[in-house]
Amino acid sequence: MSDSSPGVRSARFLELHRQDRPLLLANAWDVGSAKLLAWVGFKALATTSSGYAAGLGRGDYAVTREEALAHAAEVVAATDLPVSADFEDGFAERAAGVAETVGLALDVGLAGCSLEDWSSSGQRLYDVRTAAERVRAAAHAAHDGPVRLVLTARAENYLRGNPDLRDTIARLQAYQEAGADVLYAPGLDRPADLRSLVASVDLPVNVLARSATPPVAELTALGVKRVSVGGGFAFAAYGAVVQAAGEFLRDGTYGFTEMSAAGLKAARAAFVD
Repeated sequence: MSDSSPGVRSARFLELHRQDRPLLLANAWDVGSAKLLAWVGFKALATTSSGYAAGLGRGDYAVTREEALAHAAEVVAATDLPVSADFEDGFAERAAGVAETVGLALDVGLAGCSLEDWSSSGQRLYDVRTAAERVRAAAHAAHDGPVRLVLTARAENYLRGNPDLRDTIARLQAYQEAGADVLYAPGLDRPADLRSLVASVDLPVNVLARSATPPVAELTALGVKRVSVGGGFAFAAYGAVVQAAGEFLRDGTYGFTEMSAAGLKAARAAFVD
C-alpha cells in the first residue's frame, strides 16, 4: 500500500483529528486551488459545495451528485493529501440513497465526507430521528469495507433559523450514537456554546471559520479538533477579483498587479509536477 493509497490517506486524516492543535482544513474549489493549498502547507483538504458551484456559475445546492463526485475525484488526484468532500445532504432523501453516495465516495478515493441534516430539496431540517437514521446508513457504508471513510455529521440548525444550542447538542449526540466520526455545527461561534458542545460529546468537533469565530488558539483551549473554511477561500478569491476589476474600471489604475505578481509566483511554484 503506497503512501497515497485511499486507506493510508483515510487513516492519516483520522489521526489528524487526534492532535493537540486543531486540524486546519482548507476547502479547495478546483484543481488549481487544491495544488496551491497543498503547496502552502495544509495537511488535508476538503471540497466546498458553494465554492465549486460558484465556479460553475451557480448558487449553492445546484450541483448534482455526479458532478460533485467528479469534482471530488479531481481534487483527490491533484495532491497526495487526504480529501474530505462536502456532500450536502448526501444527494438523497432516503437513507439508502445516502449510503449509496458514501459508497461512491469511497470509489473515488476520498478520505472522508460530510453529511448535513438539512434537506435542500425539501428546504427543511430533518427531524433528529430521521437524520440519525441517515447518519447510521452513511456510517455503515463508510466503515464496513476495507477502507474506512471518515464521516462528518453536520447539525445545520444554526444556519437555518434555529440557533438552539440544546437542539444542536441533541442532534450531534444522536449522530455520534449513529456512528459518525466527526461532529460539526456550522454557525456555532460563541466560546461558551462551543465549550458546552465539546463537553457534551466524545468525538472531534469541527468549527467553521467565520468573522465571529474565536482564533485558533482559543479554539484549541476549548477542545475543538478541526477548523474548516467552507467557501471562505473561494469567495475571498472572488472578492479579490471584484476589487481588482473595480480599480481597473473605476480608476484605470493597476494596483492589483502587485497581488497578481504574488499569485503568479505562487502558482509557478505550486503547479510544477
